[in-house]
Amino acid sequence: MKKNWLLTIIGLLLSIFIAGCTNTSSSAPLDNISEEKIETTIENKDNEKEILAEQDEQAKKQLEELEKEKEQEELAQRFHLEVATVSRIVDGDTVELTDNRKIRLVGVNTPESTSRIEEYGKEASKYTQSQLEGRQVWLQKDVSDTDRYDRFLRIIWLDIPTDDMDESEIREKMFNADLVINGFAEPSTYTPDVKYSDYFIKFAREARENNIGLWAFGENGTTKGDLDGEKEASKINSTSTEQDYDSSSNEVGVESFINCTELKKIYPNGVGSDHPAYASKHDRDKDGWACES
Repeated sequence: MKKNWLLTIIGLLLSIFIAGCTNTSSSAPLDNISEEKIETTIENKDNEKEILAEQDEQAKKQLEELEKEKEQEELAQRFHLEVATVSRIVDGDTVELTDNRKIRLVGVNTPESTSRIEEYGKEASKYTQSQLEGRQVWLQKDVSDTDRYDRFLRIIWLDIPTDDMDESEIREKMFNADLVINGFAEPSTYTPDVKYSDYFIKFAREARENNIGLWAFGENGTTKGDLDGEKEASKINSTSTEQDYDSSSNEVGVESFINCTELKKIYPNGVGSDHPAYASKHDRDKDGWACES
């Protein structure tokens, strides 16, 4: 009887022990599965946050680009800029667009490199080619639309300016000015297109002072321009009185003007070859009429 009682107790203890082991072993995988699910959920949420952050950043960039495009469009309208693409270079101061229009750069003159060759002409043409061929640019009209050869007279901007009369922007973004600054062109002013003439003359004097480009060949450069004979004219004007032309007199005085801008202040339509103010340097096309409109 006593023996049976002991066996019963031992049996109960074994059952309790086995049950405890079974519960422990069965609960471990459940705990592991729960932890894995939690880690996966946290990782997925972190990935979602990263994706949302990237999408937010992309949206911000797109918004900034749209705002910049809108601002550029407004500036282009304000300064009457026309977008165009340069297809080929005719010479240093003339280019052709993809729509076949020929553009003559306003206010500047590069040495000849086509029908005749002047010193630094080929260099100027190659420079313009390197900067403009195949490039999108912005065209700006001063006053005149075309010249006698049906070329469109334009300022060429490489980038849209925020202020088209700001000197630093003219230096950095306007190709007409770039040619003068780097000594590939001389300023050449013809009324009424005089919006940037003072800047061009200033830039040319700087380039001449430093013997840049075509100015290395002499103080008058290598082609015709506003600075031709400037130093000599200033010496003459400081040592002699101005001589006036009197059509009723047999004596004809000689009038000297630095450039066409100065001449046209007195003679708006230019002068003929028989006029005392006529100078061959102001008669570019050699038609016997200087500084014609």
